[in-house]
Amino acid sequence: MKKYIVITGASSGIGAATAKAFAGRGENLILIARRAELLQDLKDEIAKISPESDVVIKICDLACSENVLALWDELKSYELKALINNAGFGDYGAVGEQNLDKTEQMLQLNVVALTLLSSLFARDYKYKPVQLINISSAGGYSIVPNAAAYCASKFFVSAFTEGLHRELAQDKETKMQAKVLAPAATKTEFGSVATDDADYDYDAAFKRYHSSEEMAEFLLALYDSDACVGAVNRDSFEFSLSKPRFDYAGK
Repeated sequence: MKKYIVITGASSGIGAATAKAFAGRGENLILIARRAELLQDLKDEIAKISPESDVVIKICDLACSENVLALWDELKSYELKALINNAGFGDYGAVGEQNLDKTEQMLQLNVVALTLLSSLFARDYKYKPVQLINISSAGGYSIVPNAAAYCASKFFVSAFTEGLHRELAQDKETKMQAKVLAPAATKTEFGSVATDDADYDYDAAFKRYHSSEEMAEFLLALYDSDACVGAVNRDSFEFSLSKPRFDYAGK
């Protein structure tokens, strides 16, 4: 039976680059995002990279919990080998001055959808040799000015995933691995969405940043390892693999 790697937020940025990187290994993919045209373009591109890869696209707005649950029901007809929870976005601005509708949508996507999918995946697959990789951020381990809500959402991702990693380690029967990828500045649509500035300039905003393709390479390095955390240092921009970073009260 074919096995698939699921990637959410696959229509652009790190998600799309990761899909192409896995396709380069001949993997079968299920690509999930809201924008149908971009997903179809990506599927067509992957067909040239890896004609043998089976690519399934699913159009879904994960900011709605009902959609997440319906999506998981659809995925039950496939055998999965990995879930990459990449869907998410940022919302920059001082607390009290943000668009609350946008903030709520961000929390639904960054926190609720990710938690639901991770939990369903763990429920159905924790005794199988699979991987869960949740995309956090350097802002999931340090607080960035004017991004308190966004960082809090990514602290949740980091803490939740590290916590799941610890839980899985307690059960000798489990084969599932839970991991966190924490990028620093990466040139994607993130800046424009987070700032509501269509002309957002990464060169003006950052002295250094990574490309989506570089982050996809880091993600594959994490995937190939037994590490829990793959993180970019915000100062040096070096990537490293490590054990969980948060303190754990359990034995």
